[in-house]
Amino acid sequence: MLYGIAAATTALLLTALLAALLRLPALRFGVLDRRCRRPLPLLGGVAVALVTCLVAAAGQWTRFAPLGSEVMRLLVAAGAVAVLGLVADVRRVKARFLVGGTAVAAACVVPYGDTGILLGLVAVGWIVLVAVAFKALDHADGLVGTVGVLTAFGVGVCAAAEVMDELAVLLSVLAAALTGFLMHNWHPARIGLGACGSLFVGFVLASSAVMTRAGHDPVSTAGVLYSLTALATADVLLVALSRRLAGRPLLRRGPDHLAHRLRRIGLTPQGAAVLLGIAGFSGMLVGVLVHMGWMERSGALWVGVGALIAVLALLHIKPYGPRRQPYFPVGDPVRPPAQAASSQVGARLRVRNG
Repeated sequence: MLYGIAAATTALLLTALLAALLRLPALRFGVLDRRCRRPLPLLGGVAVALVTCLVAAAGQWTRFAPLGSEVMRLLVAAGAVAVLGLVADVRRVKARFLVGGTAVAAACVVPYGDTGILLGLVAVGWIVLVAVAFKALDHADGLVGTVGVLTAFGVGVCAAAEVMDELAVLLSVLAAALTGFLMHNWHPARIGLGACGSLFVGFVLASSAVMTRAGHDPVSTAGVLYSLTALATADVLLVALSRRLAGRPLLRRGPDHLAHRLRRIGLTPQGAAVLLGIAGFSGMLVGVLVHMGWMERSGALWVGVGALIAVLALLHIKPYGPRRQPYFPVGDPVRPPAQAASSQVGARLRVRNG
């Protein structure tokens, strides 16, 4: 217990410090994303992944909290996914390489002895889906960190209920690291997770959930796993349907995610993050209650119905449209030369005719 508190506190402080230090190198070397027309450094994911792995591995090295072979394998695979995401942040990487690399890593952590080969392959696909969904969820300040903390808490409770203490410690360290990262990522964000951090977080959460539910009834397991990550998967479904209906390429970026649409109806960036965090917490809570046996597994069905209704409602908010042309008042010194020249000619003509 004391070691878990010490490890979580260390992870929080180290991540907050390292994220602040990595901001300048990200700006210096151009590891940036453009969010609301401002450059956003993307090395925050390095801080989260590095601190999570180091603090968790320190328990193994000091023998205070041995991780066991399965959790160590998960940690190594998650580190490989983080490196793959870092490569994608630094230079262009095709989506199929990200998906393929994540699938290989997922295939190394699924407990086939408890799931069987067929369900194990389904679990691999689900882990990849959640990892990609968390990457897509990194579209607004503070969103992926908030959802990640809540999901890590929920999966950690499920792991503790299964007496998987090593996994519960890893998830508590991850939640603490994300909390330290959120100190710099809340609106207006000073640093972002990028593919490195978002893939790492989604991979660890999905893999941990699969390991926790391995050996349980497949139907209830599907409901629990979906409920724990309902918000991220709903965002993927919303984007896929929106781009399909609009005839846009699936991989083409656009302002069509959950937070983007909530902003269009008047919510502030902080308000959108809080509202989506509450939605993610609701789904997570249902997943935990079903896993503990305190709620019927049909509760997960209501989570799915609610998510589907929300997706269909948000589809009516049109995210694509012509860009608003900038307005330059008369005499504005930043007016483009062509417009300034034409206005001057018009003014001279009016003076002559007057």
